[in-house]
Amino acid sequence: QVQLVESGGGLVQPGASLRLSCAASGFTFSSFAMKWYRQAPGKERELVAIIAPAGTSTNYADSMKGRFTISRDNTKNTVYLQMNSLKPEDTAVYYCNVRKGGLVYWGRGAQVTVSS
Repeated sequence: QVQLVESGGGLVQPGASLRLSCAASGFTFSSFAMKWYRQAPGKERELVAIIAPAGTSTNYADSMKGRFTISRDNTKNTVYLQMNSLKPEDTAVYYCNVRKGGLVYWGRGAQVTVSS
């Protein structure tokens, strides 16, 4: 079965960096685009970034461009989200996501809190 497990969240100060990881299993990882979403308290879940199966193409939400970088290692079945210059408004639970066979799978999420 498809499993997605996020890790790397935590409490950081504004301006700091953090890298999230999402370990995937149960499907042919290198054949699927992967996405990162986030959900802040009281807000809807929003798309952060998407990466193509081979990692050759990426896209970002406007508010993350230039600060966040999505990448993947198909040898490790892992997708990453490097987050730099973090702001308090980046505080959210971050989820990785894959759409496979008409179904959407989510991990349990990683909490990122940006606060001084």
